[in-house]
Amino acid sequence: MPKKILILTYYWPPAGGIAVQRWVKLSKYLWRRGWQPVIYTVSNGNYPQRDQSMDKDVLPEITVIRKSIWEPHRLYQLISSRKSKSDTNEISQQKKSWIGKISTWIRSNFFIPDARMFWIRPSVRFLKKYLKDNPVEAIISTGPPHSVHLIAMRLKQQLSIPWLADFRDPWTTMDYYHDLLLTGLADRQHHRLELEVLRGADAVTVVGERMKKEFEQKRGSEVTIVTNGFDEEDFSGTTALDQDFSLLYAGSFFNRINPVNLWKILGELKKEKHPLGHHLKIRIMGHVAEGVRQSIRENGLEAHLEMIPFQPHEVATREMKKAAVLLLGVDVRTKFVLTGKLFEYLGAQRPILAFGPTDGDAAKIISESGAGKMFSFEEQIKLKEHIAQLFQYFQQGRLAGASNAAQTYSHRSLAGPIDFLLNTIIKHR
Repeated sequence: MPKKILILTYYWPPAGGIAVQRWVKLSKYLWRRGWQPVIYTVSNGNYPQRDQSMDKDVLPEITVIRKSIWEPHRLYQLISSRKSKSDTNEISQQKKSWIGKISTWIRSNFFIPDARMFWIRPSVRFLKKYLKDNPVEAIISTGPPHSVHLIAMRLKQQLSIPWLADFRDPWTTMDYYHDLLLTGLADRQHHRLELEVLRGADAVTVVGERMKKEFEQKRGSEVTIVTNGFDEEDFSGTTALDQDFSLLYAGSFFNRINPVNLWKILGELKKEKHPLGHHLKIRIMGHVAEGVRQSIRENGLEAHLEMIPFQPHEVATREMKKAAVLLLGVDVRTKFVLTGKLFEYLGAQRPILAFGPTDGDAAKIISESGAGKMFSFEEQIKLKEHIAQLFQYFQQGRLAGASNAAQTYSHRSLAGPIDFLLNTIIKHR
């Protein structure tokens, strides 16, 4: 008989984006290893992206329980989205700025650990009753939002069920944490809850080496790395490559990861009559910050730019496989946070041209997997040489993708450590 596990997650189809993929995929491969996942999620989640194509990965054998949630930031969005009578009026803009600051302060100090905190009590109440009639071997919680961990922690305390806490991002060391306008009291409360979760869980998983070191120091015991990954089944089959020298960026392209020198060098090559200028296509699939678009325009590359709105996952993976080169940006403030996009790129097995800290976790994985090269945002000379070389290989039909070492990061493989941890914490309950 399959062993039942309860997986608590805010992100589940119809949610789209990287956050939902981790446990949709892992639950599929855990089922193949003899586990029976029961998913507990929201029925009315406030998702920035929606993607119905992910439904195909939810096996019919997996039970999905959905409960409603009240989220205060819906009220915040309603307030902040109201337009003044004159959008160009400076005073009006200042007022809107103050509204934003006040809303951020309220959310930061009254909704701890996050705006999903009102899901905790009703979820604990419901799941206590559910689990008495439908027992499980273990509980898995995945965050952010970290409110999900607090649901699991209370269930563990009251029902003594083994618990694995999975962190896709850090908690009090995440880059945006210091933008929360926290009072000293609220800051201490976040740190206290973080420690309670880390020390209360029977096992903790994280996505990268730096998080492992940080959490082991706080937890006082071992933390296991289970990186994000890709589903090899999503990348099966053959796809014809673009006829153009296409540089594809998939996802939200923020100003903080804008590779200004890349656009500058591509503009220079075009001015120098390099043949690349006749074949270049810059494809951005997702939201693009105005600063990124401005950099592209300033370097005379707007005619080469193709803007593509957010696409369902199955379309996005097909576009990744078609691209000549895949672009990646890593914020210098989060060089030890591994974006899920990196692993999707590995699955596509196309060359990665990345920008960010050359001593970060992403740079290490790109190098070890033979998937491409990471450049600092300041690099110019070596970057120009590398782009020219990539284009030469493109013309010769020798533009190779990632090596087979990238298969280490398939969800099929990554389900192995989760399987081991679950068996371990059940055995020692």
